[in-house]
Amino acid sequence: MKKLYIPLLSLFLLQSCSSDLLNTSPESIKQTDNFYKDETQLEQGVNAVYGSLQYVGQYQLAMLAIGEIPSDNTYDEVPANDNFTYGELDFFTVQPNNSLLASTWKENYIGIQQANIVLNRIGNVPMNPSQKNIRIGEIKFLRALMYFNLVRIFGDVPLVTKESVNVNDYFGQGRTSIEIVYGFVESELKDAISLLPETTSQKGRVTKGAALGILGKVLMTRNKYNEALPFLKQVEGLGYSLLTDVTKIFDVTNKNNAEVIFDVQFASGLNGNSEGSQAYQMFSPSGFSSGAKGHNLPTKEIYNVFTTGDKRRDAYIGLTNNGIPYSKKLTKSATAPADGGSNVVILRLADVYLLVAECYAKSNDLVNGNLYLNKIKNRAGLPSVNITDQTLLLEEIALERRKELVGEGHRWFDLVRTGKALQVMTAHFQNTPGYGTATIQSHNLIMPVPQNQINTDPAIQQNPGY
Repeated sequence: MKKLYIPLLSLFLLQSCSSDLLNTSPESIKQTDNFYKDETQLEQGVNAVYGSLQYVGQYQLAMLAIGEIPSDNTYDEVPANDNFTYGELDFFTVQPNNSLLASTWKENYIGIQQANIVLNRIGNVPMNPSQKNIRIGEIKFLRALMYFNLVRIFGDVPLVTKESVNVNDYFGQGRTSIEIVYGFVESELKDAISLLPETTSQKGRVTKGAALGILGKVLMTRNKYNEALPFLKQVEGLGYSLLTDVTKIFDVTNKNNAEVIFDVQFASGLNGNSEGSQAYQMFSPSGFSSGAKGHNLPTKEIYNVFTTGDKRRDAYIGLTNNGIPYSKKLTKSATAPADGGSNVVILRLADVYLLVAECYAKSNDLVNGNLYLNKIKNRAGLPSVNITDQTLLLEEIALERRKELVGEGHRWFDLVRTGKALQVMTAHFQNTPGYGTATIQSHNLIMPVPQNQINTDPAIQQNPGY
């Protein structure tokens, strides 16, 4: 199958953007004015939206780090590395000048601007109507995904849905409420579902299953479990399947396998080693490999949570000679340290099954809740359970999500959406050596707005507590 490897260099239309919200330089305006005249140019623009997912501030590093380090799943072994950027996430001492958060805000909006451009121009591009609808569905999905991530991380964020050719277009707008942003995300994903194909020959492209699954997760984040379930259930009939061997899910020789619904493509050894990811180097124990930084390592706690006979522990987590856990979901590059070839999985079937189990448990359908929970347990080599108490079943599903998805960028967001973050992290700090000074407060459930955004546009106000 042909794979959709999106070169980072394909973002040439927007690489000159400053930290200003959706600012576009005169040079890039000139380029886009003369672009999108035919299908070939339109496809380059679409690829640029996909390519934005590869940025450090999106799925190369940020979503993996922000989705795990603040939780009890991972920690920062060497906080002093990279100016405490990752250590701040670990101890909830995050500052508005944190460079990773600055990249997260800026690089999601770069992708959103590119999506806005494509959606604004695609109507006038001569191409097959069916193909055009598919591309519209893809871009609507990608833009919705980026807004979902922004609103989960920062809370209220500016909602920009039109192509911007002048930085003053949105200056002074301020931030849009969470409810409005989530409403837009839901609407975009529903549009995408109606436009996207069930399958594609190009791995890495969005399909209907991705839109269904992410919409389900968005609805669950808003406590709309009954609404989420029908969308999540539709994923089942689209040809995905759990791999019987858990060691094969993240094997770089088995990428884009039957369990993966949507992932971000990376490749080693291409374009002067520029198409790989820094994740392995950044998220490996210090001294374990060349240039390893020791950020976002699995905790000893999560390593010990796996029970005897659980195939996932040794498949997902390794131990160095010094007994330090590291993620096996990332593979070392054979070319250069920062040229890792592991894709970043955004959604896979195991995630969806556990979300389905949670929806059933929330509606007190414990039979089906156990059924979908046991699909994951059995694949891991564990016996089936029959939990007849709703609270206990929800706790067991949360535990399985923690184990199954460790390191994939979900644990922190799960804790926040289920209202468990303060309780779980307070206990974690009390029971884990080295966290005697660490505390979590309610304002830590979202991150500070990057200071450079506030400096640029005073209408963008800081979150309380920062």
